Order: sequence, then structure tokens, then C-alpha cells
Amino acid sequence: MTDTQQPLSGGFHHLALKVADFDATVKFYTEALGLVPTISWGEGDTRAIMLDAGQGNCLEIFAGGTPGAKPEGALLHFAFRAHDCAAALQRALDAGATLHMPPTELTIPSSPTPTPVRISFCIGLDGEIIEFFESAAG
Repeated sequence: MTDTQQPLSGGFHHLALKVADFDATVKFYTEALGLVPTISWGEGDTRAIMLDAGQGNCLEIFAGGTPGAKPEGALLHFAFRAHDCAAALQRALDAGATLHMPPTELTIPSSPTPTPVRISFCIGLDGEIIEFFESAAG
């Protein structure tokens, strides 16, 4: 395997949904499917929660979605766990992706404790939004 064939990340970190009924969706994924809440933040239509689906894979749910059928579904973006957010983004850009957001350090004001992360976004070849998620916590 050449260096360019090496995985650019540590696997999927999370998929994100923007939903019309936040509470019902969280209840569905936690009570019906057994996902475990890890962090949450925001209020009202800015609420979000990260649910652990096992083996380090998460589902992120955002409030504020529109009701009704969605021709393309409710997927907001998908994220790769990145060892180096900037390097992963550059590889994607070099392969034809377009920049959506440069590497940015931020702290998610989550509970029980704030979560510092470094993230970047690009737009893939079919318009999909890809996030590179770098965190000391994984």
C-alpha cells in the first residue's frame, strides 16, 4: 500500500441527522435501538446530542429540521475520525473535493463537560458534506 492508499482517518466518527421532532427522535434511538447519550448541547432548535452506537461510532442528532418527507433523507453530514484534521482535509481537496470549512478548533459546550475538538468540512464529488473530526477523546 502506498502512502496515498493509507486510510486518511481512524474510521467513521458519526453520522448527523437534522430532525423535526428532536425529543421523539432521541427517544427512538435511545429507547428502541439502545444508543447511549454521550454529550448534548444547545437549547430549542439549536439542541444537539451525540449518541454512542458502539465501537466508537456515533449518531449526532440536531433539532430544527423541517417536517415532512425529504427526497434525499435527513442526513446532514458524515464525519470521519481524523488523526490530523488538516491533513485529511488536504487529501480530500487534492482529490477534487471543495472546501466548505477550514480546520477550526472549538469547544462543544456539552454536558457533562465541554468537549474540545478540531473539525473541518469539505464537499465531496456528489455534493455530500464530509467532516473530519479530531478529538483527544476519539
